[in-house]
Formats: sequence, structure tokens, C-alpha cells
Amino acid sequence: MIESYLRFFQLTEAPFSKEVSDKDLWLPPSKQDVVDEICEAVHERSQVLLYGEPGVGKTCVLRAVRHCLPQAGFRLTYCHNATLGRRDFYRQLCLALGLNPAATAAAVFYAVSLHVENLGRERIHPVFLLDEAHLLHQDMLDHLHILLNYEWDSRALLSLILVGTPDLLDRLELRKNRALYSRIHRRISIGPMTCDDTAEYLRLRLSRVGCERELFASDSTALLHDVAGSSLREIDRLATDAMRDAARRKKKLVERDAVERVAGTLSVGGR
Repeated sequence: MIESYLRFFQLTEAPFSKEVSDKDLWLPPSKQDVVDEICEAVHERSQVLLYGEPGVGKTCVLRAVRHCLPQAGFRLTYCHNATLGRRDFYRQLCLALGLNPAATAAAVFYAVSLHVENLGRERIHPVFLLDEAHLLHQDMLDHLHILLNYEWDSRALLSLILVGTPDLLDRLELRKNRALYSRIHRRISIGPMTCDDTAEYLRLRLSRVGCERELFASDSTALLHDVAGSSLREIDRLATDAMRDAARRKKKLVERDAVERVAGTLSVGGR
């Protein structure tokens, strides 16, 4: 059953759902530059550190990278459970690669390494994307550089993309992690969006579900941007709640007071 606010605004489906195909992903120009740089690094068989505050679009960037890299010649494997010990982490990686994980830590590591070498012989470059990498156990940070070492550290058979919050950068800069950090030549920070980015994002997501008019007033967009802190997840949540609020009040335009109510920022005098 279509929700009442969708009927009220005559939308075909929820505009701010997270279920967006890779080809329909939206990225502001600054993040498109990030995608291009990551793709360039992978083509160079380099390692990448991608970091930014929660919600600024890191996972969206990874999805865009997946869409942009040619399938021929590259094999992307995505892992997001970073809270595992070394053996279980490599077991997870084995499963993601379609391998049968063995019992011991040495055996699962060997299986992953052998898989990478076999892909190299087939002229396929594997790319491991490790999301939420700021949560990696220290024993994994101690060991990941070994995963990058092939043929006496003379060949780059694997690209590793570590993705996390700025805490990840702080950890990698520690002396005990320099063996890994020194191998990461691309260190990319994702910054916040601008208010214009937010306005463009709202218009695009709404147009994809049948709304071709300005649904959010300019001052409501500005407040939504400020409250969300450029987090796409927060923008999605607040925009949806503000639309529900406006629909309940029979308002065809989502005005500033609707955003204030759902964000809890409306002053007592303004209620």
C-alpha cells in the first residue's frame, strides 16, 4: 500500500529510499573526483585509503567505483564486517571470494593469497574493498601488508581500498602501523557537501519518482542541509519526515517549519 504522503505529493515511490541502483547513484562533483581518483589508483594497481565522517557518502563512492571499473580485467570483493579476528576475517574473505575456508589461520590466508596469484596469471586484477576499516582489530592491521606482498614484494597483484572514518587515518599514522601505511600511496579525504549539492540531490531524487517541481522551499533546504551536516543518510531521513509532516498539514510545499519540527529545532515561540 502506498504511504499517504506519497499519494499526497503524487509520487510513484519513496524518493529517499536507500535502494538505488549503481547507475542511478548521485554524486556531487567533489565526490565524482574521488571516484575518478580511486579508479585511476586501481588501474595503477595502487592501494587506497578513503576516509571521511559518517554519512558523507563513502559507501556511495564505492558503489560508483564498482559501476565505473570495467568488469573485464578487474574482480571487486566487498567486505564490511571489520570487527573479526585475523582467522575469521580471512574466512569471511574466502567466502566472499567463493572459496572454501580451511580451519587454520595460515590455511585461509594461503587460500586467499593463492587465489590472488591465480587471478594475476589470468590477467585479472583483484580489488578488495574493506568498509568500516576503522573498526579493524590491531592484529589485522599488523597483517594486511603481508597480504600485499607477492614475489618478494616485487609485483602488485592486489589493490586494497581501506574505507573508514578519520579515526582510521589516526590509527594508520601510528608507528606500529607504518608497514601498512607506507604502502598506501593514495590517501583521500571526503569532505562535506555544499548547500547547493543538497538542493541538487533533493531535486534529482524527487524527479526520479515523478516530481518535476520544487517541493522544498529554499530556506527549508538550507536548514535541512545545516541540520543533516551533509550526511546523505540524515538528509534522506529528515527529508522524508518533513514531507510526511507537510502532507499531514496539507501543504504542497515543504517549508522551513516542517524541517524544524522533524529536526526538533523549532523554538517555543514559533510553535
